[in-house]
Amino acid sequence: MADLTKTRGTPDGTRELARELADAVRGEVSVAAGDRALMTMDASNYRRVPRAVVAPRDAEDVAAALRVCREHGVPVVPRGGGTSIAGQATGVGVVLDFTRHLRRIVSLDAEAGTAVVQPGVVLDDLRAAAGAHGLTFGPDPSTHSRCTLGGMIGNNSCGSHSVAWGTTADSVRALEVLTYGGERLRAGRGAAALDALPQRLRDGVRDLVNGDLALLRTGYPELPRRISGYALDALLPEKGIDLARALTGSEGTLGVLTEATVALVRPPAAKALAVLGYTDESAAAEAAHTLLPWGSPGRAKPRVGEGR
Repeated sequence: MADLTKTRGTPDGTRELARELADAVRGEVSVAAGDRALMTMDASNYRRVPRAVVAPRDAEDVAAALRVCREHGVPVVPRGGGTSIAGQATGVGVVLDFTRHLRRIVSLDAEAGTAVVQPGVVLDDLRAAAGAHGLTFGPDPSTHSRCTLGGMIGNNSCGSHSVAWGTTADSVRALEVLTYGGERLRAGRGAAALDALPQRLRDGVRDLVNGDLALLRTGYPELPRRISGYALDALLPEKGIDLARALTGSEGTLGVLTEATVALVRPPAAKALAVLGYTDESAAAEAAHTLLPWGSPGRAKPRVGEGR
């Protein structure tokens, strides 16, 4: 049900936008000052007041909201738990709040070691569901009790055990995405996934890779915890044409996530803490690479969970 009861003082353009959004979606739409104030901040120092807040109930609502925003020329900010520390979950356009309705674990296949989740699923909820089958989700940010899978995918989050399980990109298998232009796509891996894209996007990806082949092959450092920028090198043929990985970490700028298939892992049977002492920081840094093989059970394969 749309909440348009407190529109006094809002510009006419915003009231018109809110009315069109309310007519287009089944979820809640609000331009109330209090609702917008709740979305002005995340865990950073940035403050941006959105024009409206939409809580979509399903992918159709997301598509409808994007259409209205596109017609009005209004930017869209997909938002999860608001735990980001660089202002990514704030914006002056329309905030899509996925935590209210799109928070369902669609399916969990213990044998395959995968789960299908909506973007508003809280990490701890997925871990609890997977734990019943002796599994877990590898990346573990400190905000695990409130961060969402959609936010983790947008940010390419990792956590304190990234040496073992990598970043979220290492655990993503497929993404259901809506672009701002209205296209629907399933971003997977391989030539077949590329061929299945809408023609405009398929041609664009091929032109990008073919036009900058040398730069894509030489311009990206091979770092295990590389989360900055767009992972365009994931589109290279030798890297499997991994569309899902290329979209992970794009902060909602390339499309809006409506569903994700992620890999689950079997946690270590036991945990232990070792405290090592060194004479100075340089000695500790020199020793770090010799310790990595002892704490990397999930990185034995190119992507977490493969070869189960």
